[in-house]
This record gives sequence, C-alpha cells and structure tokens, in this order.
Amino acid sequence: MLAAEKCFTSQQFHEIRLDDIARRARVGKGTIYLYFKNKDDLFFQTALSGFEQLCRLLARSVSEKASFLENLLTACGQINRFFEKRHELFRMMNEEDVRLCFSRGNIRERWLKKRKLLVAAVAAIMRKGFTEGRIRKDILPEVLADFFLGMLRTRLRDLEDAPRTMRRDSLIVDLFCNGATNEHTKEHRRSH
Repeated sequence: MLAAEKCFTSQQFHEIRLDDIARRARVGKGTIYLYFKNKDDLFFQTALSGFEQLCRLLARSVSEKASFLENLLTACGQINRFFEKRHELFRMMNEEDVRLCFSRGNIRERWLKKRKLLVAAVAAIMRKGFTEGRIRKDILPEVLADFFLGMLRTRLRDLEDAPRTMRRDSLIVDLFCNGATNEHTKEHRRSH
C-alpha cells in the first residue's frame, strides 16, 4: 500500500499499471491480486487505511488526564504532522472523499464507516470540552468534530503557501474555540 501511495501521487491514475506498483513494492503482480481486486480497489483501500492510522495515532496521543484544549492542540498537531509526512495519502483521501460523496452503495458505506471512526475520535475530545464548559453544548460533538477536521483539511490543502504563522496549530485551535471576531482578539490580547 505504501508503494501504491507513492505511485498514485507521482503519476496520473490512468497511467499507473499494477506492474509499476508491484515493482516498487518488490512483489509479484499476483501478490497484489491476493489482497486487492484491481487498481481501483488498491487505491480505495490505501486511502481508507489513512482513517485507521489516524485513529490509532489519536488513541495513543490524546490523554484522559489532559484538558480539552491540550487534547485538541495535540490532535491538531498529530493530524497535521501525519499528513505533512504522508502528503500523498492526504491527497488520495481527499480525492476519494470527493469521488464518493456522489456515490451510493457498499463502497460509499465502507468509506463513511471508516471516516466516522476518525470523527468519533475527535468527538471524544469535544465531549471533554462539554464537560469542562469550554464549548457549546447545543451542537453535537460529531458535528463539531467534522468542523474541526474541515479546518485541518483546509489548512493542509489550501494554505501551503500561507505564512507559517497562519498555519500554527495554536491558531487553528484558537479559531475553532473562539472564532475570528475582533472582540475576541482584543479580549485575548488583554488577558495575555
């Protein structure tokens, strides 16, 4: 799957042959067919694996003892570093997400099921924010998690050329928790 990840991002999808992936992975082409139906299935499963990897990463790094803000900042940093190292996987996951939002059936259901695991991992952090009185209780934690993940996706996808200060984890968490109004900025400056 790592070989496929590299191939899928260095060439156009239609240009890639399973022979290329097999050669890069140092396996026979038949070995690929033991695990994947075809090139589409390999692409899908590789992109899908990103959700599982992120969930494991968050499970290891988010702490019951840490505060909501500490955990949110940790999650932000972990997700960002994961995709900075695995930019190809991020691109694949984005492409599948867009493609599958217009699909129906089993493949979309499998995708949404894995995606919901990541949302649930972030929603657990949001619940801690409810408990601590740090965030609104009138919005479902899963909805808040989706918004937060959307902010991270935007930073990774659209803000590569923005100044580093505009991509800091602490800025993302601050914008998520406090918004972007001038009143907040003035209050924030007074309190620090």
